[in-house]
Amino acid sequence: MTQPIVQHFFDEPTNTFSYVVRDPDSQVCAILDSVLDFDYAAGRTDVRSADEIIQYILANDLTVEWILETHVHADHLSAAPYLHEKLGGNTGIGAKIIQVQEIFGKAFNAGTEFARDGSQFDRLFEEGDTFAIGNLEGRVLHTPGHTPACLTYVIGDAAFVGDTLFMPDYGTARCDFPGGDARVLYQSIQKVLALPPETRIFLCHDYKAPDRDEYQHMTTVAEQRRANVHVHDGVSEEQFVKMRTERDATLDMPRLILPSVQVNMRAGHMPPAENNGQVYLKVPVNLF
Repeated sequence: MTQPIVQHFFDEPTNTFSYVVRDPDSQVCAILDSVLDFDYAAGRTDVRSADEIIQYILANDLTVEWILETHVHADHLSAAPYLHEKLGGNTGIGAKIIQVQEIFGKAFNAGTEFARDGSQFDRLFEEGDTFAIGNLEGRVLHTPGHTPACLTYVIGDAAFVGDTLFMPDYGTARCDFPGGDARVLYQSIQKVLALPPETRIFLCHDYKAPDRDEYQHMTTVAEQRRANVHVHDGVSEEQFVKMRTERDATLDMPRLILPSVQVNMRAGHMPPAENNGQVYLKVPVNLF
């Protein structure tokens, strides 16, 4: 398999890894899971994290073909519109974004100006779709469970799994958000673990498991099958569903879920300004 060049970027406040994936035989690249910095207390955004990616791309004279999301993130805001403005490229996400837009469009009482058809993105990917990054071919696995729209992008020997899997010592994604399903997540993970053992798995988050002092962003299919604390070889679907359901019941909501979902369901765009010219993000009381 072709081995793409992968550069990671880490946003510690949200524990998020973003990636630039480069074709080794050209100057073409894709950006995955970018971060827009957000001070929740002040309601203020910043582009420091996105500018790091831009600086890397400009320094290496790269051309951006894609700005991709693995899913509608609940823990950080996407910087896709800013990156698109500065670098070009087509935006992409899973076609089931429409389900997520329906769920959260209702939750946040978004008006009729909020299209629930995925049209905010340039490309809606289905299971088995392919796309090009220069001479590299990427292909799409639909891996729902954490959210209905979660994708894994398989690019050469690299798989970008979003929140579906974490490092083997930390486990797997939660499934208690609207549209999540632990049984579906188990089945999705089996798709990822069926990839060749040497496949590199690039993670969207790391939280440093107990007894580990450094953040890590990459593992392999073989390591996951051998050692993932939630879903290693031999763990049955029923065992996983029981564990995941019980664990999810103990978890707090992500700190930035309310602003993140409102923005990310719009492909990283803010809601429209109100009649005073000011943009607002809503806080539904006692809904989630």
